[in-house]
Amino acid sequence: MINLNAKQEEVTLVAVTETNLPKFVSKEDASTTLISSEAKIYMVLNAKTNDRRKQLKKAFANFVATNKVNLNIDLDSIIAIAKDLDPKIVFNTIFETIDFVSFKSFSLKEKQEESKIVYNLLTKHDFQKEHAIEVIKTEMTNYARVLQDTPPNIGTSVYFAKKIVDDAKKIAGINAKILGVKEAKELGMGLFLGVNAGSNVEGQVVVLEYTSDAKLPKTALVGKGITFDSGGYNLKPAQFMDGMKFDMSGAAIMLTTVMALAKAKAKANVVAIGMFTDNRIGGNATLTESVLTSMNGKTVQIDNTDAEGRLVLADGITYAVREQKADRVIDLATLTGAITIALGHWFTGAFSKNDELYAEAEKAAKVAGEGLWRLPLIDEHLEMMQKTPIADLTNAEKGREAGSSTAAAFLNVFAEEKPFLHLDIAGTADRDGRGNAIMLKTLFEMLNK
Repeated sequence: MINLNAKQEEVTLVAVTETNLPKFVSKEDASTTLISSEAKIYMVLNAKTNDRRKQLKKAFANFVATNKVNLNIDLDSIIAIAKDLDPKIVFNTIFETIDFVSFKSFSLKEKQEESKIVYNLLTKHDFQKEHAIEVIKTEMTNYARVLQDTPPNIGTSVYFAKKIVDDAKKIAGINAKILGVKEAKELGMGLFLGVNAGSNVEGQVVVLEYTSDAKLPKTALVGKGITFDSGGYNLKPAQFMDGMKFDMSGAAIMLTTVMALAKAKAKANVVAIGMFTDNRIGGNATLTESVLTSMNGKTVQIDNTDAEGRLVLADGITYAVREQKADRVIDLATLTGAITIALGHWFTGAFSKNDELYAEAEKAAKVAGEGLWRLPLIDEHLEMMQKTPIADLTNAEKGREAGSSTAAAFLNVFAEEKPFLHLDIAGTADRDGRGNAIMLKTLFEMLNK
């Protein structure tokens, strides 16, 4: 639990620099030392650092992971050292880091440990508004993390659709619905149905809409919701099956973002579309070199059944543009292994031909403290996806060049000239076997007008 200016506990954490250390306090940056006679914990934040925000995250992540006592945090002592950051950014960073590290995510262990540690943030600054928003953001971030961490035998498309819609309906201002296979057929979602064809679990399209200001451009958030990806007939090697339950992260994060905006009563005009299905081998599964027809009428040759994420997203984007009348589209997906090679786990890859839309996302990412890196999206990338003699597009280009960009070019076709931003979170969606709801805070900042 994190309180703002609540009743004080016995121990107080105070930040100091290496230049004014009390006796017996470690000089190591981001370290903490308890001086029991003073009832104080000293946190060292070296005056010189390449990234102040990263320094704060590291210091508090390390401390919270081992802390066992309730305590006060002298927030103003930290703000005084972090003069290069807006005090609101300092507050948000500390609040979010404490909550993220102390939260106990999905677990089926017989013995459950619940954190009961209380952190009191003491400050003379007025952070009441920021505190109220942070409570909502962290609650919904953790909600998405639990969805991500749910094992695939429980977290099927039907399970996620029912849970998310049931929970969303409890939040004022959200219109929620589920489209099943019957509705997908009526809409002509041939790519989505082609991925779902091998499954014994019905694919589900979850739609959450929140409009508090219809004058704003309508933003569609489309999320990849592959609840488990075997690769289909282009079967993944065993070592690449690890973590495939996280292939639904995009849908979980996009849908939860709308829930967070509605809870915060944000000024927004947004719809989220989660494309949930698994990708299995079965008697009816789509075969390699099959040709499917997308919702927008374009035919796609399936040259790799393991390139399924872009297929479900394509129909989701078409639904956003044609049925939801979106003015602009953003998709989020654990899409390509190539993005992990290029950017590691430090940055989400961003692709857009619309400079204004990308600039808006980049600005929000800086406020949220999430790494975003723009990569190229040029005509030649699309040409690679058109090299098939019997269909409009292939879902997998030959070779390994610019795999993340060619995937983005494929998706850009289905945006039908609307401003479009593709976010590839294959390297950032999870770490050490746990989901982290990456980009939720960025999208919240971007869409909370």
